[in-house]
Amino acid sequence: MASGTVRGSSVLPVDAARWAMWTFVIANLVVVEALFVSAGSGKNGVLTVAKFFGLHAALLMLFQLLLVARLPWLDRRIGMDRLTVWHRWVGFSLLWTVLTHATLVVLGYATLDDTSMGKTFVALSGVPASLLGMLAAAVIVVIAVISTRPLRRRLRYEVWHGLHLLLYVALGLSFVHQLQETTTFTSSALATAYWWILWLFAFGALLTGRAAMPLWRNAYHRFRVTAVVPESDNVVSVYVTGRHLDKFPARAGQFCIWRFPGHNHWWLANPFSLSAAPGGQGLRLTAKAAGSASAGLRNVPVGSRAFVEGPYGAFTSLHRTRPGVLLIAGGVGITPVRAMLEEQATGDVVVLYRVRSEADAVLLNEVRQLVALRGGRLHLLTGRTGEHGAPPPFSPESLHHLVPDIAERDVYVCGPPAMTGAVLSGLRDLRVPARQVHAEKFGLA
Repeated sequence: MASGTVRGSSVLPVDAARWAMWTFVIANLVVVEALFVSAGSGKNGVLTVAKFFGLHAALLMLFQLLLVARLPWLDRRIGMDRLTVWHRWVGFSLLWTVLTHATLVVLGYATLDDTSMGKTFVALSGVPASLLGMLAAAVIVVIAVISTRPLRRRLRYEVWHGLHLLLYVALGLSFVHQLQETTTFTSSALATAYWWILWLFAFGALLTGRAAMPLWRNAYHRFRVTAVVPESDNVVSVYVTGRHLDKFPARAGQFCIWRFPGHNHWWLANPFSLSAAPGGQGLRLTAKAAGSASAGLRNVPVGSRAFVEGPYGAFTSLHRTRPGVLLIAGGVGITPVRAMLEEQATGDVVVLYRVRSEADAVLLNEVRQLVALRGGRLHLLTGRTGEHGAPPPFSPESLHHLVPDIAERDVYVCGPPAMTGAVLSGLRDLRVPARQVHAEKFGLA
């Protein structure tokens, strides 16, 4: 976060990433439309429209893969939280596209054979290519249903994630289904080359980002726990070291997904922010006991192996636009802010730290020392909201009172969803430019 990272009016990394993504999407849409026009006619008008939706369903599937492939270039500029939200909306678009395609296929053949849709559906289920498509559609429907908010909230993350992995089964079925639809895959040499390249690129990106890269990094760095330090009754810091950590590409403000083999089950992984700036000597996470996995961190044996996936996140100085910075944290959300303070060489920095009481302020002494060392200001905001008639701490009036030049600063916000929402609302009312506001949800789904 040194002044050399401030970009002023130049193109922001997030804008460059969005332009790259939109260029990729539009370019592929143009190719798909061209392929459809050149070889998209079916046996009747309904089947022609069905083929149109089928081609776009395949394209949506591949976009979904790329959005969750955790490609470092995209993740550092956009953030896993936004990519996950886009993945969700593409998923529901895929659901309706697939259902429309399937319905039109049945209707088209029913019209062609002058029979009922029920009989046509049964007849098509005996055709291997159609059966594969039906199975893929059924899996996509199941995943969409369990991803609706009412059901998603009732399922543990591990259960939901395990079921969600069925999407890869649907992708495999869809790929073979498309292979057997010769008018789609082999209508021309260009069509065959295009679809093979796109499928291989999407699956290759997924395997690289989700499997090959994490496995290689852990084999290379050999992470181990060196210390477990209780910070309070329900907060603990875990120190991790390894080989060649100067080559571990983490930045202050990012998070990793942490596993401790032998201590917890493999599927009990948690995203925790780095609570100290990575300096090549070691990594530190600081976590509050909010679940079985995080509560058990204080019992992780010193010397045990750690499996670290990441780093992830766009909550970094890469996105700085102004010389002055305001860092706002709530509760254990102070951890990435504390790391960013350590990276801040000099400059105009203000920290707002919201907790119920001073006893709940995690890493407070470290934060105070870092702020003082950099000549900044720290405001510890305690008490209950609305207590003694005081205005909410993150109302526009309160924010402007604490930081009069707030519109001239980059603002980083990390805390509970309700607090983050209140801060973002206050910043909008104060007309802080959106490009200067940085907030990220540190979660997996």
